[in-house]
Amino acid sequence: MYDPTVLPPELPVPEDDGSADHLTGMPVPRVRLPSTQGELDLAECADRLVVLYVYPRTGRPGVEPPREWDETPGARGCTPQSCGYRDHGGELGELGARVVGVSAQSLDDQREAADRLGLPHPVAADPELRLAQALRLPTFEFDGRRLYKRLALVAEAGRIVKVFYPVFPPDENAADVVAWLREREP
Repeated sequence: MYDPTVLPPELPVPEDDGSADHLTGMPVPRVRLPSTQGELDLAECADRLVVLYVYPRTGRPGVEPPREWDETPGARGCTPQSCGYRDHGGELGELGARVVGVSAQSLDDQREAADRLGLPHPVAADPELRLAQALRLPTFEFDGRRLYKRLALVAEAGRIVKVFYPVFPPDENAADVVAWLREREP
């Protein structure tokens, strides 16, 4: 039975296509998105240290994704990535970081995943890809739908200071962010 919290072996590794190279130093745009914890203005979230992890879509237990999903580099792993941010949330908080997740899924899908996974942080719904348009974030086409490519942004004082792209393996992304934040501490 399909379990979206478990990564299958031998997933294809995404390659850095350079589509996130322009992001470091950019201001976080004023994009208002509905989230599992109310409406968020991403620029307001970034007035202090924020980790914004962006992903294609989470899976649901028992609902098999199309086979091509696992064969698409970087597609599989949204649920393990979100669980990583849940599990490292205390450390990120101690480092002064707020965590926000974003995907192109509907708010209903975001709520279902947040409830099922026990996510303490907000997860924003961006089915129109407004954040992608504002920042020229990398996306891909799957099954007739445009989705985000997985990445994580660290912003401070309103500007992006670090970009994690491509993110692989996705279940280690939060730990990688924690390690980077600890390295930059004085």
